[in-house]
Amino acid sequence: MKRIPLKMVKKDLLNIPEYTLPTGFQIRLFEKGDDHILARIESSVDEFKNEIAALEHFTKEFGSHIDEMSNRCLFIENEHGEAIATTTAWYGDLNGDGEISGRIHWVSVVPKYQGKKLSKPLLSAALNILARHHSKAYLTSQTTSYQAINMYLNYGFEPYLTAPSCYEAWSLMENTLNRRILL
Repeated sequence: MKRIPLKMVKKDLLNIPEYTLPTGFQIRLFEKGDDHILARIESSVDEFKNEIAALEHFTKEFGSHIDEMSNRCLFIENEHGEAIATTTAWYGDLNGDGEISGRIHWVSVVPKYQGKKLSKPLLSAALNILARHHSKAYLTSQTTSYQAINMYLNYGFEPYLTAPSCYEAWSLMENTLNRRILL
C-alpha cells in the first residue's frame, strides 16, 4: 500500500469509549528511565531503524519535558511485567497558529501482541488523560496504519485535510476500510 501521511482531529473529548484490558495485562504510567523501553517498543514496529535511533528521537522530542511524561505516557505490561505497548497523551500545535491541542502520539504495540485487544483500552486511557488538560485532540498517522485509522474513526476522529495528498490518502482509506469517510 502506498504510504501517505495523514492527520486526524477529534473536536471534543466527551463520551470517550471505555474498554477493559484482557486478563493478565495492566496499564501503567511512564517512570524515569523508561525511555529505553519506549525505544524498544517503537523500534519493534519499525518506526525507527533501531533502538538507538528511537532513543535519539525520544530525547530530542521529550528530553526537556521528561517530568511531564510521568503524567502523559502510558505502557501496557504483560503478565510478566514487560512493557509491550505504549502511547503518549501529549500536546501540540496542529496548525502552527499557537493554539495547543491534545495529541495522541507514539502509539505502538509490539508485533507479537498485536490483535490481542490492547489498542482500544490504551487509546481510551490516553484520551481520558487528554480530556483532563484539553478540549480537543489530534494525531498524525499514515495510510499503511489503516487498522489504527479505522479505530480512530470509530473513536470520533475525523480527517484533517491540509494538502492535495490528503484526498488521495482518504480515498485509499475509504476503499481499504470499505467505509465512507469523506463527505
